[in-house]
Amino acid sequence: MSDDANGTNEADTTMIAAEDVEKLKKAAGERDQYLDLVKRTQAEFENYQKRMQRERELDRKYAFGPLALDLLPILDNLDRAVAAARQAGDTGPLVQGVAMVVAQFLELLKRHGITRIDCEGKPFDPNLHQAVMQQASTDVEPNTILQVIEKGFLNQDRVLRPAKVIVSAAS
Repeated sequence: MSDDANGTNEADTTMIAAEDVEKLKKAAGERDQYLDLVKRTQAEFENYQKRMQRERELDRKYAFGPLALDLLPILDNLDRAVAAARQAGDTGPLVQGVAMVVAQFLELLKRHGITRIDCEGKPFDPNLHQAVMQQASTDVEPNTILQVIEKGFLNQDRVLRPAKVIVSAAS
């Protein structure tokens, strides 16, 4: 009876060992899946952090843009006032004071990355300019800016407001 008992015990032990091996394989597979999931989640989180950092930097870089856009009509009106006074022949202290305010205004904008788009006499660029009219001209090449109606501005490297211009056309 001891032989049968030993044989049965060995078979049971072999079966138990086979079951344990299967359990170990299954557990190792689950472990590998969880490890892969942890690695992917960690990589996604690091990418999220980098993306959020880039967005924060862009927000800081262009933060002054909306305020500047709201202030540009005031600057336009100051420019018009100085131009009208000078056209009327007035060069007194009031005109000089307003011109100084315009210069200070432009300097303030420049410190925050807002600059005017220089465009008169240059080729028309639809990325920087908005053509409001075409005018036939034999003096300059076609698609050259003849006159600036409203000055445009850049916020760092982005167009804040395109310049409204009159463009030459072939006659």
